Amino acid sequence: MAEHVILIAGPMGAGKTTAIQSLSEIPVVSTEAANTDRATANKATTTVALDYGEITLDGVEKVRLYGVPGQRRFDYMWRILEERALGLILLINNDGQDPVGDMLELIKDFSALQERGGVVIGVTRSDVQEYPHTSQYVDSIREVYPHITAPVFSVDARNRDHMLITLTALLFNIQAQSEAPMEDVA
Repeated sequence: MAEHVILIAGPMGAGKTTAIQSLSEIPVVSTEAANTDRATANKATTTVALDYGEITLDGVEKVRLYGVPGQRRFDYMWRILEERALGLILLINNDGQDPVGDMLELIKDFSALQERGGVVIGVTRSDVQEYPHTSQYVDSIREVYPHITAPVFSVDARNRDHMLITLTALLFNIQAQSEAPMEDVA
C-alpha cells in the first residue's frame, strides 16, 4: 500500500482541523488549547502542535493528514511536520483581513514543500465573504509565483466531498510535477 503525508496549513480559523475531521477515517488526534489570540480569530480553541487523521483512497493509498497550527508563534511545528510531507493543502479563509496576501505569504513559507511536491489552495468561508473571487487568487499566484501550478478551489471544510476533490487534485498535482521533465542546466 502506498503512503503519502500531506500537510494542511493556513491562517487560524481557516478550517484546518475541520477539514481533517471531515476526511479522516480514524478519530482525529488534536492538540487544541484555549485561544488567547481572539483578535486574530474569535474562536474558543486553536491548534498548538498538530492535528492528525488518515484516509485510504481506492483501497491502495493511505494518506496521512497533518494539520499545522495557524499561528506563526507555533511555526517551528511547520518545519518539523514538513520534513516528511509530499504536498500541501493550503486553506485560506476568504473573510480574513488580507486573504490573498496570507496565501502568498504561506506559499513562500512552504516553498520547499511546494517545489518537491505540490500545493492546492482551498478558499474557505466564501459564503461569509464573497470577495475576493477564486480568480483573484489564481491571478496573484501567476503574478508572484509564475512557476507554480496551484489549483484554487472554493471549499467548505465541513464538506467531505469538497475536501476529497481538493485532496485528489493535490495528489494529481504531485504526480504531474514528479513526471514533468527536468529543465537542462547548462
